[in-house]
Amino acid sequence: MEDIQYLLAIHFFGKFGPISLHKMNNFFSSWKEAFEAPIDELVKAGISKNIAIEFICKRKKISPEQIAEKLEKDSIQFITIQDKLYPDLLKEVYAPPFILYYKGSFSYQNFPAVAVVGSRKCTHYGRYVAEQLVTSLTENNIAIVSGFALGIDTIAHLSCLKAKGKTVAVLGTGIDVVYPISNKYLLEQIIDNGGIVFSEFPLGTPPLKYNFPQRNRVIAGLSLATLVIEAYKKSGALITASLSLEQGRDVLAVPGNIYSPASKGTNQLIKQGAIPVTSAEDILDALDLKEAKHYIDNKTFIEITKEEKVIVDSLAYPMHINEIVKKTKFDINVVNSMLAIMEAKGLVKNLGGMKYVREVSDL
Repeated sequence: MEDIQYLLAIHFFGKFGPISLHKMNNFFSSWKEAFEAPIDELVKAGISKNIAIEFICKRKKISPEQIAEKLEKDSIQFITIQDKLYPDLLKEVYAPPFILYYKGSFSYQNFPAVAVVGSRKCTHYGRYVAEQLVTSLTENNIAIVSGFALGIDTIAHLSCLKAKGKTVAVLGTGIDVVYPISNKYLLEQIIDNGGIVFSEFPLGTPPLKYNFPQRNRVIAGLSLATLVIEAYKKSGALITASLSLEQGRDVLAVPGNIYSPASKGTNQLIKQGAIPVTSAEDILDALDLKEAKHYIDNKTFIEITKEEKVIVDSLAYPMHINEIVKKTKFDINVVNSMLAIMEAKGLVKNLGGMKYVREVSDL
């Protein structure tokens, strides 16, 4: 766990993106060595000299221990691209996030996922269409991925929750920064109802303008396809659609009034080859997901491993992860990774505050 703290501290610097972190991971024998490296070693690892100098000046004020304490205090967890639970689809994007912070449950991975995005300034038509399509998709056991923004994103998350589905929110801020602040309750509802919130940005990252296009590639990367519901000519939703195409994923769009500025983007997407959508059936047909509901309703989970059985047997009552480590005598990194996988299997439930309880009674 100590070495991982140094990775978090390096990431906290903010100017080391996924490519830089990959270079450092390949060059240094540990994250502690990378964190403490002199300028010439950082340059040898592939970091530009100016960035290396800036990092060395700022790292004196970065405490690995304090970052780890904040994560625990705020019940924030994380995975790296080297972890088994890291989403396979996301690995296919250009420069996938090296580290993802999260709150919530990975149980959404039991379902096919579709990104639903659109304008912040949606019309009544856009709102109604989003509510109807997302509700139908959720009822067919499709997980909904969106960007937590106002407008279509918020409606997509809320409609999925109302239909008792799994929704994934991808933030353009640090995971400890709620933006927009009016969605604070929505964030809590997503986590409390078995969904998950992701961020690739360091703790404390504010809603900077250039964060959101970067976030959009994660939205597209987590999903089988991207559905655009209303978009102006210049829209972040169109960026997500473009990134989805770059990743070889389908793009679907809802046609709209030819005189409505809010439909200019979606109508243009359709002219360029996006799949037109007038019902959830169109989406299920296009993605060959008609059998998703039947499959999910009848699927059985992967057999439980010996290590997972030890953890389940230890959970006689809700336990903090530190107590689980003490009882099982497993390494804390192993336990953290296994608990996330076990959540996805439906074996344990995350109660928040890094406390877990068993979800199964007969194993």
